[in-house]
Amino acid sequence: MNTPLPFATNTGPLIGLKVIELGQLIAGPFAAKTLGDFGADVIKIEPPGLGDPLRKWRLLQDGTSVWWQVQSRNKQSLALDLKRKEAQEIVRKLVGESDVLIENFRPGAMEGWGLGPDELLSINPRLIMLRVSGYGQTGPYRDRPGFGVVGEAMGGIRHLTAEPGRVPVRVGISLGDTLAALHGVIGILLALQERHQSGKGQVIDVALYEAMFNCMESLLPEYSAFGAVRGPAGSALPGIAPSNAYLCKDGGYALIAGNGDSIFKRLMTVIARNDLGNDPALADNSGRVLRVAEIDAAIGAWAAHLSVDEVLAALDNASVPAGRIYTVADIASDPHYQARDMLQQVQMDDGSQLMVPGIVPKLSRTPGSHRRNAPGIGQDSDQVLAEMGLSSEQIKTLKAQGIVA
Repeated sequence: MNTPLPFATNTGPLIGLKVIELGQLIAGPFAAKTLGDFGADVIKIEPPGLGDPLRKWRLLQDGTSVWWQVQSRNKQSLALDLKRKEAQEIVRKLVGESDVLIENFRPGAMEGWGLGPDELLSINPRLIMLRVSGYGQTGPYRDRPGFGVVGEAMGGIRHLTAEPGRVPVRVGISLGDTLAALHGVIGILLALQERHQSGKGQVIDVALYEAMFNCMESLLPEYSAFGAVRGPAGSALPGIAPSNAYLCKDGGYALIAGNGDSIFKRLMTVIARNDLGNDPALADNSGRVLRVAEIDAAIGAWAAHLSVDEVLAALDNASVPAGRIYTVADIASDPHYQARDMLQQVQMDDGSQLMVPGIVPKLSRTPGSHRRNAPGIGQDSDQVLAEMGLSSEQIKTLKAQGIVA
């Protein structure tokens, strides 16, 4: 892992797909990044000057965000002032030869620039337009500002992420934005498949709260059927037993998922509690849920006398799913991450090296790849505009006017 990888040749399944990214920060750009990882040509349009605010988020390396290096790999940067009519016209020309446009501005912003779906689809009826926002393009909340944290709360997860009786906590990543982005990518791929048949594009409307809500499993049916409002459960998974985090003698926690019927019996054998493993009342999950406190106490008493490593070794030998809680330092040194090519060492444009996440998912014949580093602001403006047919003099004029950078 000490030698940086050379830039890869594009072998992805989306070779030839042209994508315009008009978003900023997380959700829209993550969707475009995912398409770019798998071969799409992504032109990121960002404002001249400061560019995408994500450039200044998280830890800075020589003035550039390391997060930016992941979020914007495999993209070109075209710096345009979208408030200017000339810049809007450039976007329209790009739309005429593109397959996908991604934006995550507040609803109405694109329409205010004359770049709403009605106009863009009239220019290119085959265009697929992904729109990501806090609350969606319709409904009484559409005009409210909505970041991922708000979508997570409205989607239901923030009510569950806590110990009972304590303040709900946030998962320490932008979960709502990322889930919205992935739902957007699914929508784009579905629309591309349909376009093969109809020849027509369409608009994909993804709301942050809906992407989160879509992952809430049986939360709503439980309320509908039983009137049950599920509350925080700490490290346990309500209705599933046993599945929890257990404190070990070295102060670490072992995560143990013994909720399969046969797995539960093997787990009870390991902890020398065959009385529980052979109890007919605990033969399936419905019975175990009623006595989850008793079962957790038995597992916890066993784990408390062993280290995390000892617990995991015993359970691995018995084919009981279990694991440790990883820090990023654990991840960076883990041989399985390395074997799966999930820790990629790349060389930055200034010669420094940076470890970045590998490509997910893994395709056997047409895998994704890291083909170029994240661009500087407007790094590719001249090239993109020249490929559109603008002369060098026209490009110079646009730059002198502050429309392009």
